Amino acid sequence: MTPAEFFDFLGIKASIVLAGLSGGVLRALSRRSYKVRELVASPICGALAAGYLTSPAVHYLGAVNWPLPPDELAAQHAAAFLIGVSAMWISDALFEFVVRRFKPVGRE
Repeated sequence: MTPAEFFDFLGIKASIVLAGLSGGVLRALSRRSYKVRELVASPICGALAAGYLTSPAVHYLGAVNWPLPPDELAAQHAAAFLIGVSAMWISDALFEFVVRRFKPVGRE
């Protein structure tokens, strides 16, 4: 089974995952201080987020009459790249919120 067939089985377009992966790589390389965890996790997080969030995001943007390119595939790739770039930032913010929310009182 090729990677493209595997993504098709999951209901995800391989080109969308690649666009999200590219966004995650850009996010990982644009940091001032490189952390191995972020260099590995950011592209994976970007690819997963783009794979599952691109279609709903493009559908929502179309529903609110956001000006999208006439080529739907171009709109999906652009959205996947932007989701891939921002996915790690969003996950960092969520993890920070959860840690602050559930940190035992009195511990620093």
